[in-house]
Amino acid sequence: MNTFRKRLLSGELLVGSWIQTGSPAAAEILAESGFDWIAADMEHSSIAIDEFTAIARGIYGRGVITAARVRENDTLAIRQVLDMGAECVIIPMVNNAEEAERAVRSAKYPPAGVRGFGYARMNNWGRDFAEYAANANEDIAVIVMIESKEAVDNIEEIVSVEGVDGVFIGPYDMSGSYGIPGQTSDPIITEACSRVAKACKRHGKVAGQHIVLPTSENVSRALSEGYSFIALGGDIIFVRRAAEEAMELLKK
Repeated sequence: MNTFRKRLLSGELLVGSWIQTGSPAAAEILAESGFDWIAADMEHSSIAIDEFTAIARGIYGRGVITAARVRENDTLAIRQVLDMGAECVIIPMVNNAEEAERAVRSAKYPPAGVRGFGYARMNNWGRDFAEYAANANEDIAVIVMIESKEAVDNIEEIVSVEGVDGVFIGPYDMSGSYGIPGQTSDPIITEACSRVAKACKRHGKVAGQHIVLPTSENVSRALSEGYSFIALGGDIIFVRRAAEEAMELLKK
């Protein structure tokens, strides 16, 4: 089994970040910064499959796992990133068990799913076809995103789906679904997140969260609540913050 998925399922703390610029150089920089995984955000960016492939090549060989948040819960979108080298797929806007089951099936080869067989980058263009095909269903990590009130209400059923390794909270979309967009620290949202984390613990699934603007307080809180699959910031966040800090320093 993929060492990353083993570590994920064991509850080990695995910290990553997002790529939204589509830049392979940014991927290389982040991959050398100590993260365990780097995810290309193909939902909230213009990153297409060819750009994802370049990002995956930039990360490859640096001891970091390549992940992808696909644009939607779509079989072809999931197949493509896996074929181009993703070892962890993150599926947005999963609101119920049926949608979670569809995500899992898309990421698994038959008979467990509907993923198509073929020669591509993930099996060294066919050279390692048999070995990859035999192990992929156990190696690929499948994470579904909990981003709505509906998903929170259905969290017990979602985390009961076989093949869902864990969930990942999208705090901004979640706040919007509760009618308080952007208010991710509101007690309503913190209680919803706590409900998700507790359900994961009961069912032996991984709880993940994107901490968009990391602080010592919100990172500590996430760790204390049992989140072990955490994303910190992202390339656009790091660039903007560094630029603003540099200009603030100049003004002082």
